[in-house]
Amino acid sequence: MRRELGVMVACMALASCKRSRPLGPDATLTFTKDGATVRALPLSELAKAIPPETVSGFDPYHRKPKRFRALPLKRVLEAGFPGESLADKEFVLRAKDGYAVYFRGELAVTEGGYVAFEDLDVPSWEPIGPQRADPSPFYVVWSKPEQAELEAYPRPWQLVKIEMVRFDVAYPHTSPGSAASTAALAGYALFRDRCFKCHAINREGGRVGPDLAVPKNVLEYRPVAQVRAYVKDPLSFRYGNMPPHPDLTEGQLDALVAYLEAMKDRKYDPGK
Repeated sequence: MRRELGVMVACMALASCKRSRPLGPDATLTFTKDGATVRALPLSELAKAIPPETVSGFDPYHRKPKRFRALPLKRVLEAGFPGESLADKEFVLRAKDGYAVYFRGELAVTEGGYVAFEDLDVPSWEPIGPQRADPSPFYVVWSKPEQAELEAYPRPWQLVKIEMVRFDVAYPHTSPGSAASTAALAGYALFRDRCFKCHAINREGGRVGPDLAVPKNVLEYRPVAQVRAYVKDPLSFRYGNMPPHPDLTEGQLDALVAYLEAMKDRKYDPGK
């Protein structure tokens, strides 16, 4: 949500670069399942097991074509979770700044996803955005033109951990409960897929944006109409990191509001 890489339009094997150009700093990617570490694989080990490739295309954050040295995301997951049937699992890709992206298994193993570990256009990583963020150590990119839609194909950077989870078990206090209305359950699904990256509910979720439930639910200090308008076009209120969501329908906004309303009565604050 806060920082998607954009369309990657070509990829090819990088055998010649692999021979001639050494790997960068030996960063480690940690893999956890149900909260326990399964593996912690250094880049050098991953690159020995998985042939690196070049992924190149237009990067809207740098506003120019970029080339990255990368490993197929599916192969990375297979290395981190050996023997697992990945397509029916759920994953959270977590960045070192707290950004957390939920991935369904079928998306995570889709061809075209890559974990980039080196910027081939500059000696070190080129910073991203007005905050000059360093994307290292790992940066998720997509290679196919049809994978350009940012909400459907998230592109987290500063990746340090991949968690295999059952969302309702890992983040139980984000749920409105099985007895919630159909609208609230639909809003919960939207929160999980689109808001969880940056926002938490009851201290569970992303840490880039504010918690939407505690200590006060956002609907307890903002009018519903203002929340709806802000979600659609936050930059019309203030300049910040939250992107606009012009594609959300009135029905989807109704569902998000219903979810937030339901969470008023389900507060949980482990800090108190």
